[in-house]
Amino acid sequence: MSALDDTICAVATPSGEGGVGIVRVSGPHALTIASKIVRLRCAKSLSEIKPYQLYLGKFLWGHSQAQNQVQPGLATVLDEVLVVIMRAPRSYTGEDVVEVHGHGGPLIVQAICEALTQAGARMAEPGEFTKRAFLNGRLDLTQAEAVLDTIQAKSLHSLKLAQEHLQGGLSGVIKGHRDSLVKLLAHVEAGMDFGEEDIQFIEQKELKDKIREMVGAIEKLIESAQEGRIIREGIRTVILGRPNVGKSSLLNAILDVDRAIVSQIPGTTRDVLEESFMVEGVMIRLFDTAGLRVTTDELEQEGMTRAEEAIKQADVLIMAFDQSQPLTDQDQGFIARYKQQPRVMILNKHDLPPRFSLDDFKNIVKENNSQDEHETAYVQASAITGEGIEQLKRSLKTLAVGKRLEAGDSVLVSRLRHKVLLQQAAEALHNALAAIDDTQSAECVALELRVALQALGEIVGIVTNEDILDQIFKEFCIGK
Repeated sequence: MSALDDTICAVATPSGEGGVGIVRVSGPHALTIASKIVRLRCAKSLSEIKPYQLYLGKFLWGHSQAQNQVQPGLATVLDEVLVVIMRAPRSYTGEDVVEVHGHGGPLIVQAICEALTQAGARMAEPGEFTKRAFLNGRLDLTQAEAVLDTIQAKSLHSLKLAQEHLQGGLSGVIKGHRDSLVKLLAHVEAGMDFGEEDIQFIEQKELKDKIREMVGAIEKLIESAQEGRIIREGIRTVILGRPNVGKSSLLNAILDVDRAIVSQIPGTTRDVLEESFMVEGVMIRLFDTAGLRVTTDELEQEGMTRAEEAIKQADVLIMAFDQSQPLTDQDQGFIARYKQQPRVMILNKHDLPPRFSLDDFKNIVKENNSQDEHETAYVQASAITGEGIEQLKRSLKTLAVGKRLEAGDSVLVSRLRHKVLLQQAAEALHNALAAIDDTQSAECVALELRVALQALGEIVGIVTNEDILDQIFKEFCIGK
């Protein structure tokens, strides 16, 4: 990305037709450049008006600017607009910002952008406005990422989590740990400076206790990453089972639409179908897979390969069984094979006379189960009548996120970048404890504390580099 002394512009509203189209200008020459294309009805210049107030004006595009798009003799007023200025540093980017609010036609907003670039601005790159907010100290890196998460939020809970991060919830915790670590490091290094005088600035037991306390807090954040990712991206749920147990019918019943083809012919589902729905503010991403069986059909084999891959990535499994038929060896093989993930055991076709009871089925599962019984839920359902479908949906949410959403008393990590850096910090702190136990020099302990300090600093952007910033901000849309 280019230097901060450039003035940038971009459309800040979605593409297409709309009631209003907003073009944003930011940089040291924002007011001067915008003044070349707008005239206010109050006859004041942009530098004279009050910030944070809307002023009525006109968007002007001169003949020389139009490059033959406006014929000589025609008026150069192309739209009636509202203009607002925001003075540095009290703006989103921390720079002077001008917003031009015109009618939301693609031609109008494109013309405003072209006029601005001809007046001295350049088009912004993806995420450049938010990157400037970060570089100018308006946001730290976790807050900048939360801006993108807010825009991309697919559920109420993911929006709430993004807003908690945007308000500084996560960065406050990280900075608190970092401040504590700075103090510990200062004590260790002070002892190194006065080593010849045999002066200890912190007792070894107190140092170890404080490091252990910090490790515990960081590992708690790491443990929250799974739930945070689920809230941010949705709960990956896969329906699996042998052919003709009613998987596609269940998918249609859950979605309340005929999304999947239902047939008595085995192998009808060849690919993995994905649909999404909401349960109490949490998005469920539901994958219907091919029935798992032995076959020589190449297309069906490919479908089963994709099904197995989807199963590996799932947060919760829906294991479907036909309660109107006796359990087969294949059914029992699925029970024994897929037991490492949370799962909902759904006994489908409950509208028909059952061939085995729920209690008998539970006993079979327990015989093959090596995981916590709280990781398994049981639902008797009918895709035809809708019985048990709502219970199934609630079970999916409970197994994936438990009670953490209702508690709301802890900060959740939601990005892989944060988790990896927290793991690096925790590893370095464990190494520091090992160095103390092995009576290694204070320099070795200090080195590990510095590694942990750098990892925590990278999370909030205190320590960073251009490659990391480019990777983060290229995910943003242009105009934000």
